[in-house]
Amino acid sequence: MTAKELRQSLRRGSFVYPFLSIQLFAVVAMAAEFQMGHAEESSKYAGALNFWLLGTSGPFWMVVAAICLLIMPMGGVILMGQELEEGNHELLLLTKLDRWKIVFGKFITLWGLCALTFGSLLPYVVVRYFVGGIEWWHEAACAGTVLGGSAMISAGAIGASAFKRIGVRIAVLTLYLLSMLAGCAAPLVGSGAQTGGCGWLYHFTALTAVIAYTLAGLALARSRLRLSILAYEMNPSGMIIGLLIFAPFVIGMVTAITIGWGGAVGLIGLAIIASRMDVTPKAPKWMPPPPPNVPVVES
Repeated sequence: MTAKELRQSLRRGSFVYPFLSIQLFAVVAMAAEFQMGHAEESSKYAGALNFWLLGTSGPFWMVVAAICLLIMPMGGVILMGQELEEGNHELLLLTKLDRWKIVFGKFITLWGLCALTFGSLLPYVVVRYFVGGIEWWHEAACAGTVLGGSAMISAGAIGASAFKRIGVRIAVLTLYLLSMLAGCAAPLVGSGAQTGGCGWLYHFTALTAVIAYTLAGLALARSRLRLSILAYEMNPSGMIIGLLIFAPFVIGMVTAITIGWGGAVGLIGLAIIASRMDVTPKAPKWMPPPPPNVPVVES
C-alpha cells in the first residue's frame, strides 16, 4: 500500500514541480542572504516547533517553510477522497489491512515526500553553516520545526480529505490547525518559560505535541473508513471533531495546574484518546466462532 502510493506520488506534478522549484528558490534565497550579509542572532529559545524562528531566519528558511509546511502537505487534501469516492476502502478492509494501516500508509507517503524534499536541501544547510557562519543548533531547531510541523499538517490534511465536500474539508482543516496551534502553544511556552530556554523539557513537550496531533489527524481519517454505523452509535468523526475542539482547553488547564511543567501530560492524554477512540469491536479469542448457517436440503 505504502509502496504503491509512494510510487504514484513521485510521478505527480504536486511533487515534481515543488521539488524542482524549491531547489531553484533555495539557491536564490541563499545567494540573497550572503549578499545582504544576513546572519541569525543567537537565541536561547532555539528549539523545535518554534515557528517564529523560521520567520526570522532569513529568506532560505522562509522558502523551505513555504514548500515543506504549506504547499506539499496541502496535497493530502485529496488522498482519502480518492479511496472513499471510488469505494476502494471497502476492498482494502476486506484484506489483512486494518484502518490504521491504511491511514498510516497515506501519511508515510505524504510526509515521506516532504522529508525527502527537505533532505535534498541539506547541502545548502551545510554551505550556510561553513560559509555563512550560521550556528548549527539554530539550523537543527529550524529543521526540527519543518519536519515536525509538516508531520502534523500532513496528518490534518489527510483527516480533512476524508470528507466529501470541499467546503467541509476546508472547515475541518481550519479547525484542526486552530486546535493544533492552541493546543501546542500553551505547553511549549510554559515549558520554555520554566526552564528559561529550549532545554530537554521543551523538546520532550515538542515531541509529544507532534505525536499527539499527528495521531489526532489520522484518527479523523480513520473514523471515516467505517463500513457501517448502527443507529444507537455516535458518528465517529463527530467524536474526533469534538476532541479537537476541547483538547486545547484541557491541555491548557493541565499546563496551568502544573505551572508549565506538565503540559506534555495533556498532550500524551490526547495521543492516547485519539488512538483508542473509535476502536473496532472484536470478539475475544476464547469465544468460538458462530456455527455456519447452511440450509439443509431434504432429500
